[in-house]
Amino acid sequence: MKFRKCFKHALNMVLHSKLRSWLTIIGIIIGVAAVIAIVSIGEGMQQSIEQQMGSLGGDILTISAGYSRGGSMFGRGRMRGGSTQATGKEVIMGRADLQALKGLADIALIDINIRGQVDISYQGKSGSLSLTGVDQKVWADITTEEIKEGRMLGSADQNVVIIGGTLADSFFSKPVGINKMLTIQNKAFRVVGILDGNSRNIYMPLQMAYQILENKQNGIYDSIIVKVKDEERLDNTIAKIESKLMLVRHVTEKKKDFTISSSKKIMETRSEMMGSINAFLLAIAAVSLIVGAVGIANTMFTSVLEKTKEIGIMKAIGARNKDILTIFLMNSIIIGLVGGLLGVLLGTILSESMAALIGDVRFMRGGTIVTLNSVLMALSVSVTVGILAGFIPARKASKLKPVDALRHD
Repeated sequence: MKFRKCFKHALNMVLHSKLRSWLTIIGIIIGVAAVIAIVSIGEGMQQSIEQQMGSLGGDILTISAGYSRGGSMFGRGRMRGGSTQATGKEVIMGRADLQALKGLADIALIDINIRGQVDISYQGKSGSLSLTGVDQKVWADITTEEIKEGRMLGSADQNVVIIGGTLADSFFSKPVGINKMLTIQNKAFRVVGILDGNSRNIYMPLQMAYQILENKQNGIYDSIIVKVKDEERLDNTIAKIESKLMLVRHVTEKKKDFTISSSKKIMETRSEMMGSINAFLLAIAAVSLIVGAVGIANTMFTSVLEKTKEIGIMKAIGARNKDILTIFLMNSIIIGLVGGLLGVLLGTILSESMAALIGDVRFMRGGTIVTLNSVLMALSVSVTVGILAGFIPARKASKLKPVDALRHD
């Protein structure tokens, strides 16, 4: 029997059992749609993380007071003792730490930061925002922030600030432009740069920040930012920094009172965790495909019972076992393929809808990505499920003896 004829018989079997076929197809649709939606969201998250890793700078380390026992998925760890030691002495980063780091050959640049909340106003509108004081001599060379308008801080700057894109565009009733004056803690500052991004941060020269943030003491820092010379030797450089700081601060490994954070390592950890979460969700989605496979097998067994006499007639007029096997396998493949195609369509719609519902979540800023690989994988799985689920019933049908088939009631 020709392949085209086998396909026609298989298609007729699907079309003449519409309700049963569609109930089976729906099972495949649900499974494939779940797989497509989960994979597309996972791809979007992965892309978002990779973009963040690229913008954070793999060669940047942040050193701060207080010891963190590992980072969480969101880059925060549990601080031991907060900002004070058991003796009640405040744990700080200061000039001695800075001088110790300057003596390390593996470090290219060092920036020092202080941070705090400030009251800010512009054209009668006011609010409270985060301000960061930076060493303007090196900040432009070490920061991963990018300028959208204006310029970076210069070494001679004093009463000037750089602001985040969201602060410039939408925080006040009117946009803030270059050379506009902002009032921060009742002092006037000129905007010389606007950052490309969605932040509301304010950056100003370190010495001016000490004057604005009254609770900050000159020579004490909230964090020290270092840029390493060789990113490939990052672990080795971290070990050297830890050893040097422990010596200067007179602490042991058990009593360490500072934390070194690597943006690259934090994002790698997040990426690994996202991979584990996606694998778990895919395993759940695979259950739907298993249910769909059971549905196909059930449909095929029922078809074999219903078509027993027809099988006998076909065999009596010359159909071979291979022809019968092909017809029933084609039937299950058609069900799997139709379910796969509709599942891909539904999964694409679902992934877009889920991205819209989740909104501006940090890890979903990359949106959802339905790749050609994920579509081909889903279709391959659905067809494979059809073949595997339909093979045993198809083989059973092909082994029927013509006389027994014709006698079947």
